[in-house]
Amino acid sequence: MPTRENPPDATPPDHLDYEMWTGPAPMRPYNRLVHPRSWRAFMEYGNGIIGDMCVHMLDMVRWMMDLGWPKRVTSNGGILVDRASKANITDTQSATFDFGDLEVVWTHRSYGSSPDPKYPWGATFYGDTGTLKASVMSCDFVPEGKGQEAVHKDVTYEFEQFPEDRTEKDLERHVAPAIRVHMKDLLHCIASREKPVADVEQGYISSASCILANLSLQLGRTLAWDPVKGEVIGDAEANGLLRRPYRSPWVHPDPAKV
Repeated sequence: MPTRENPPDATPPDHLDYEMWTGPAPMRPYNRLVHPRSWRAFMEYGNGIIGDMCVHMLDMVRWMMDLGWPKRVTSNGGILVDRASKANITDTQSATFDFGDLEVVWTHRSYGSSPDPKYPWGATFYGDTGTLKASVMSCDFVPEGKGQEAVHKDVTYEFEQFPEDRTEKDLERHVAPAIRVHMKDLLHCIASREKPVADVEQGYISSASCILANLSLQLGRTLAWDPVKGEVIGDAEANGLLRRPYRSPWVHPDPAKV
């Protein structure tokens, strides 16, 4: 995930308006790593691997388990290995999202081999009758004890119905069927005024939870969240970090006036 390179800073290319590209984020010296894709390796522009990769799996787990807001979020880690890289996001991080009667744990590291090569990025559900592993490519149910059979399913491609999936540039083919279902669901909900399965509120909960994990790591303590007030309980310092400072002339919108 994070780039391991450390090229020197340089002058922005003529075709790039670097001032506008940077926008309200802090102004860093231009470096070829940040544009067009590796900006995700810098905390000035995003939320690291937690905000880039964890958010998808946490969102999926919340959907499958019908979970709302976590009550508490804690995280630890840092840059423990890739210290020569220009990237400043964590290469090692764990986060625990405590939902009261269930804890969801995320962990990542950008080095070494995966503990499960078949599921390098996915979610594992540990139950009393078996274990379910799920990712965007496949899922496996491994039963515990006798009386149940193992189940394996791969992503269902739709090449016969949509042959353009084979040639569409930059398309992640394994998620194309799911994207289509989401698009059809959204179009249906525009007409019916129902909430889509991936409602914006659900995206907000998952995204904010990941941001809280990063704040917990930054502050070195567990954060308890009040979803009604939209603030960390009894922690003025943490609440002060919920709104990133904007670089002039950009002004952060006031939530009370939006």
